[in-house]
Amino acid sequence: MDANPVLAEFTRGNWVENRHRGAFCIADPAGNVVASAGDIEREIFPRSAIKAIQALPIFATGALEKFTLDDENLALACASHHGESDHVRVAANALKKVGLNVMALECGAHPPTNKAARKALADAGERPSALHNNCSGKHAGMLAVAQALGIDPAGYVKPEHEVQKRVRAAVEAVIGAALTESKCGTDGCSIPTWAAPLKNFAQGFARMATGEGLTPEMAKASARLFDSATSHPFLIAGTDAFDTEAMKAFDGRLMVKLGAEGVFCGALRDKGLGFALKCDDGSLPAATAMIAGLLKAIAEPDARQAEVLNRFAHQTFKNWCGIEVGFLSATDAVNISLR
Repeated sequence: MDANPVLAEFTRGNWVENRHRGAFCIADPAGNVVASAGDIEREIFPRSAIKAIQALPIFATGALEKFTLDDENLALACASHHGESDHVRVAANALKKVGLNVMALECGAHPPTNKAARKALADAGERPSALHNNCSGKHAGMLAVAQALGIDPAGYVKPEHEVQKRVRAAVEAVIGAALTESKCGTDGCSIPTWAAPLKNFAQGFARMATGEGLTPEMAKASARLFDSATSHPFLIAGTDAFDTEAMKAFDGRLMVKLGAEGVFCGALRDKGLGFALKCDDGSLPAATAMIAGLLKAIAEPDARQAEVLNRFAHQTFKNWCGIEVGFLSATDAVNISLR
């Protein structure tokens, strides 16, 4: 198998220091590949890039209506948030609605990703809780599923728990591929993560964007999740984050979500196309440059949208003295046109 193409490069001074290889796929709901580069058949862990799919059991179990979860709660269920005050507020609100508290979360605690939020927490003499975990919204949604089913939520992160069985089934239904124990791991927030071909995740997001290939109930739920995420982009990530800035600029046309180890998944909603991208070495800055460059090529951005994409497709780096030392840019390999 040939190596994947170089999709991003870091240039220091006048010389390329690092080359980042990867693969991407753009597909329609039927699984037709519209454009691609690299090995799109390779099975990858999508990590947090598929939180919107993992949130679907909130609808199928009736948790949405039972606990009157709103668009903010749904957006945070799709998020890898930065632990800022609004993120913590919405996560706590969701837990209160389902009759639980922070002690029920099994994602673990870590300091806020956002620097200002970390400082504010330290200045207040407080320690981070599981509410600050970037996955607390997703976990609150999973607890809502357990509560709606009337089952013990303890251990809801385990693959054998009914909640994770429902999540696994939802992912399989959306991407059209079986998830197997032979290609399974544990995500950073303790839930299972299952590997599947990159192209299937692109197809899955096209299905969510259009409803094609899904049951009417799942199509309606997918539209509501995408609407919630794109109308509350700050909740999806946070201050200065690519996901947030890009979705804000595209006014509902674009759904995009990062995953750890250099993954991005999403959809061009107005075109009915899904996309998935994986940076081979797992660099999130490089993956961000790749996806920004790719979206610049395929999303037909206006001037405001192009400015946002350009900012992330060409990232300048400075040292501690404020001296510019290099830049990370998407390569021409992502500058493709849709067939």
